[in-house]
Amino acid sequence: MKLLACRTLLAAALLVSSQAFGQPAAVVEGVQMPAWVERSGRTSPVTPGMALQAGDQLRTGAGSRLLLKLSEGSLVKLGENGRLVIAELTPSQEIFRAAMRVLEGAFRFTTDVTAKQRRRDVNISVATVTAGIRGTDLWGRSRDERQIVCLIEGRIEVGAEGEQPVVMDQARQFYVRDKGKTQPVGLVEPQQLNQWAKETEIESGKGAARLGGKFSVMLASVDNQRDALMVYDEVRKAGYPAEIRPSKDGDKRTYVVRIRNLPSKAEAAALAGELRGKHGVAEPKVSG
Repeated sequence: MKLLACRTLLAAALLVSSQAFGQPAAVVEGVQMPAWVERSGRTSPVTPGMALQAGDQLRTGAGSRLLLKLSEGSLVKLGENGRLVIAELTPSQEIFRAAMRVLEGAFRFTTDVTAKQRRRDVNISVATVTAGIRGTDLWGRSRDERQIVCLIEGRIEVGAEGEQPVVMDQARQFYVRDKGKTQPVGLVEPQQLNQWAKETEIESGKGAARLGGKFSVMLASVDNQRDALMVYDEVRKAGYPAEIRPSKDGDKRTYVVRIRNLPSKAEAAALAGELRGKHGVAEPKVSG
């Protein structure tokens, strides 16, 4: 039981460490797996409800998406094969300050109607390009030495180090820097913007977990801790937030390895199908 207790405590510490002093500055709302968070030299799968903090590096795999919510109401989305570093998170009653670095992949920053009136100082860097945000909606991507920042709504200042920032205040304006050279600001067609936006949206029917989801996928049910930990470790290493629930019926102890927070039976079934025959999972079952 000591090995299981140790792993459980480590997972719990990552989940709630920044919740100790009230509402976390950023929390994971949804994850289309696989996805990982690197913190203080440790790597673990991203879990809905996980509180994030400055210094965290988030990473998504192929086909993965992440949805984060900041305490001032804004949403941050990260597309597949992405890497996002949270450089600063400083919430206060006067002003919410944050800085994020998109090292790879597509992202979107969206502020809802109730949050637009709140004071914030948020900067998002896309590789070598930085966008200063003052209540807006924007999309961006870094891939193969090419960075794009597209304004969807609001106003931003965007530019590379050593260059004069460009103000964008018209919907669908976009800024491109390709192989170290900045191109003139253009206007993207609505169809292209819709295609870009899909790169950061959690897809229906792909087994995504959501904060508050009531369904689970049972990956294994075994009568010894060692076998449970083998599945648990392999699944978590692959970027899926498995947990172990031990139970006892008389003298018999059972260890159930599962993934929780699936919002519907259909999403749970999709995840079960994705994991069947992989990472030590033989016949996953849906419960809810």
